[in-house]
Amino acid sequence: MAKRVVPETARRRRRPTKQGQVLTHQLIVETALRMLREHGAAGLTARRLGLALGADASTVYRYFRGMDDLVLAIADELFGHAVDGWSPTGDWRADLRELGLRIHHAYLTHPQAAVLTASRVTGLPQEVATDEIILGILRGAGFPDADAVRIYHAFIDQSLAFSILDAATLALPAAAREADEEVWRDTYARLPATTHPHIAATAPLLVARMNHSAYPTALDMLLASASAQLRG
Repeated sequence: MAKRVVPETARRRRRPTKQGQVLTHQLIVETALRMLREHGAAGLTARRLGLALGADASTVYRYFRGMDDLVLAIADELFGHAVDGWSPTGDWRADLRELGLRIHHAYLTHPQAAVLTASRVTGLPQEVATDEIILGILRGAGFPDADAVRIYHAFIDQSLAFSILDAATLALPAAAREADEEVWRDTYARLPATTHPHIAATAPLLVARMNHSAYPTALDMLLASASAQLRG
């Protein structure tokens, strides 16, 4: 049976923690994000989180039903980071492009958290608000509901898929990441045209592009396809 989470007003500590802070839902999420950035998913435990907060590990469970509940809250927090300060321009294509880039950037700012959370569906307020914004943009642009949902589906899954892919690269140890990047220059760029004519012909372009995210290009292709459909 799931543990009952105590309402925020009832669970607020009457005195500060050892760190001089009063525990809140937001503080726990922010501390968990920092721990993920510094120690990775394996380092995020209730015991370690309690130590970082200057509180007993059991205190975390007054705010969250379990560690998975905290993971969902972290995912929702990243959506909040993505839309914070965003405002629509009225140009549906430009607005969706900006939102996509913001989602991608929010996850890449916290690569360890992105790998842990980008595949989750939370149903929490920030995620729901973001989905409402995206669907509103598409329906406001004139897409029929079936098309709006189809494009929304492709848009959000593309954003999150690239977030996981690019975040996984950033989350690698520096030496491993640098070794992967060098493969394009040290292996692909040296393949002879006699055996690999197409790679050899495009090698300089591959070296210039392949260590950067393809997400902006993929996003533009998706939006161009949607725009062509709308015009049609």
